[in-house]
Amino acid sequence: MQTFTIKSPLDMHLHLRDSEMLRLVAPYSAEAFAGGVIMPNITPPITTLEALHAYRKRVLEACGNHLFLPYMTMFLKPYEESFFEEAAAHIIAMKLYPAGVTTNSEEGAKNIDSLEPQLKAMEALNIPLSVHAETHSPNLFEREQNFLPILEHIAKKFPKLKVMFEHISSKEGLKLVADYENIYATITLHHMTLTVDDLMGERLNPHLFCKPVVKTESDRDAVLEAALNASPKVMFGSDSAPHPRESKESASAPAGIFSAPAILPKLVEIFERHGKLDNLQNFVSDNAKSIYGINPPEKFVALEKSEYRVPSLCKNRDTEVVPLFAAESCLWGISSVE
Repeated sequence: MQTFTIKSPLDMHLHLRDSEMLRLVAPYSAEAFAGGVIMPNITPPITTLEALHAYRKRVLEACGNHLFLPYMTMFLKPYEESFFEEAAAHIIAMKLYPAGVTTNSEEGAKNIDSLEPQLKAMEALNIPLSVHAETHSPNLFEREQNFLPILEHIAKKFPKLKVMFEHISSKEGLKLVADYENIYATITLHHMTLTVDDLMGERLNPHLFCKPVVKTESDRDAVLEAALNASPKVMFGSDSAPHPRESKESASAPAGIFSAPAILPKLVEIFERHGKLDNLQNFVSDNAKSIYGINPPEKFVALEKSEYRVPSLCKNRDTEVVPLFAAESCLWGISSVE
């Protein structure tokens, strides 16, 4: 039986939500990964250290006995410089959300220039900036591309600030990452594998609606190539973002794809298919360790080449979520975790 082992896999962009949803989805990530960067846009968003510590405790409780280190983030606001000095020891990054561009981001930034004192303080303290890089452009498919001048402005003005271009989805975005030494990117499973035809080709599939939206074949292929090559500027971040089934299957479906149950089996399958298995360790762990300067728990996740079927539905007492690739078979499955 063919096997493949990943040392300390990391998910560098993860939404775990809260309450019942947190208890449902956290074990899927905690079993497969050694750690993950936890996004702060719960309700209410994480804007104080008290809220941060309380949420971290809830995350760990939801992970149960799995070895999993949550790397915490906070919602970027006009904090005083002294606050950043206090927060630096407790967070891996500050998350910049333009106001209203995605789930629970209403309290986000309305004007990037107004945050320059905060960005300067973060640069001085070596606190990375994590960015949801979209505008409110009328054309949904151009929102990431239209945000690129803002990212470029930040990278130029704060050259020692590490800027994390989250869930990159376009070939234009990848070029910006290549052009600027201080811009890095996370890549999702869904932007590696899906296009707008999957979302709304023959019929609309609300479970594949996300922000940034999945795009053209050329964008998908560019993102896939970047992941497969696993350059030191990119790393895996799932942007796994669950919503209740009843919300997704409604007239106002929220953005978010829940990918956690499928991630490692699908990644191994994809990298093997393209003859790039040797690059997967870098993509799903080592690059992130280098970019962020972290040392995650030692955890060995072994996968074997045998059929694994993604659950058709993930549920607990009060919540149901449809995962990415629901009920589909993978060529690989997790066989052991040590």
